[in-house]
Amino acid sequence: MNRTANLFQSNLSEHQALFERLAPLAGGIGQAGELLGAALARGGKALLCGNGGSAADSQHIAAELTGRFIHDRRPLAAVALTTDTSALTSIANDYSFDEVFARQVTALGAPGDCLIGISTSGNSRNLIKAAEAARGIGMHIIGLLGRDGGALRALCDVAIVVPSDSTARIQEAHAFIGHTLCGLIESALGLASAP
Repeated sequence: MNRTANLFQSNLSEHQALFERLAPLAGGIGQAGELLGAALARGGKALLCGNGGSAADSQHIAAELTGRFIHDRRPLAAVALTTDTSALTSIANDYSFDEVFARQVTALGAPGDCLIGISTSGNSRNLIKAAEAARGIGMHIIGLLGRDGGALRALCDVAIVVPSDSTARIQEAHAFIGHTLCGLIESALGLASAP
């Protein structure tokens, strides 16, 4: 086997082994889907944030909700707090990078809305501050986390902790869980039939 084949097979084996351990997360994923569905049914919104690959995951999930997931349906209110470069850079410059999501949560969030914080470690300071801001407003907090869930775990109403120490494998699971949440939301709102 060449190096490419070895790496592919190693990554595939790790991925498959992790996904075989995800079944116990079903309850938390269901709870998160119910919170999100209820918030969106009331005319509320989902705010999403993360750093690096988790920022991309935030944008991906928000796009599935505001656009469409599987079937045509009305758009749903979801905002990735990672996309406004003027807000991100002004807040980081004038306050600190720790505040880049918290100030947006305070500005845009309302009681009953949901914050989805995505972090492979659960220890990103700017996500912790965002969760604290959301808690102060009366928002629900959902964490897509990895490793042991980190400090963010205790701030979440629902913490979905992927049981891995590999950032890449955690992010692969987060993408799968994000798609599952989108399907659950559509089903809860009667916008698409559940499988």
